[in-house]
Amino acid sequence: MNINTTYCGFVAIVGRSNVGKSTLLNKLLGQKVSITSRKPQTTRHRILGIKTDDIYQIIYIDTPGLHLRVKNKLSILMNRRASSSMNDVDLIIFVVEGIKWTKDDELVLSQLYDRHCRVVLVINQIDKVADKNKLLKHMNLLDKKSNFHAIILACALNGIGVNILADVVRKELPIAHHLFPNEYITDCSPCFMAAEIIREKLIRFLGDELPYSVTVKIESFTAKKNYGYEIKGMIYVERTGQKKILIGNQGQKIKKISIEARQAMKALFKTSIYLELWVKVKSKWTNDQHALRSLGYVSHI
Repeated sequence: MNINTTYCGFVAIVGRSNVGKSTLLNKLLGQKVSITSRKPQTTRHRILGIKTDDIYQIIYIDTPGLHLRVKNKLSILMNRRASSSMNDVDLIIFVVEGIKWTKDDELVLSQLYDRHCRVVLVINQIDKVADKNKLLKHMNLLDKKSNFHAIILACALNGIGVNILADVVRKELPIAHHLFPNEYITDCSPCFMAAEIIREKLIRFLGDELPYSVTVKIESFTAKKNYGYEIKGMIYVERTGQKKILIGNQGQKIKKISIEARQAMKALFKTSIYLELWVKVKSKWTNDQHALRSLGYVSHI
């Protein structure tokens, strides 16, 4: 091997909603670039995570969860984004949850046929499976469903199996020049990352239904001399009642969300943050093509 040989490739992380794809990405990178929550469909955009380790550079693609329950144009865009992310990659990581197998998992599997790259199956959240015999039987069952390059048992949250997966990925990288400087961990802009952090806090503080009717747009992102960043964000909901829930009694809920988002941004950007948030009603934005375009969803496909 030539001493100057370098390896670089694209790796798509796919699966249905809420199987731990974003948590796995963050663990593979060693730091957080993709927001996480226990609620399905947290990831809406295609997120690139870049891991450079000496001569190896892996460009991971975190994708929205593929799902059959398509309720609106936003869901259609998310499915399309997830499917297109599997094109022209060097490896696909298919993530499933423990011993569960659903119609959405079957949908993802159907998308993997005839792909011109290897597929690694990651059975995630194995810590939740008490009966290891059931886990072994499930693994054998999945092994018969497709010709997987490898099957890895993992718990992304605790880091179990992550190093094994990283070793498998490195061996599949083609010889190529690195596409990003060594210090890059993502291609996402600070503005995009700020909006995602706010949305993550919204998802964690709100009820089961409201997060899917909420989105965030950064109105201004300004570097202030001797201060840090001044960030002004608009939170959009679909109905007036949702706005009241989000703001909370005497503004307490939006205040708490703002404090947590500001702290997370301070840790990420490593500077002081001044954050202002407003809430606005944008009726049926999840099913409005013009609204989706103005909010940045269409441009991310």
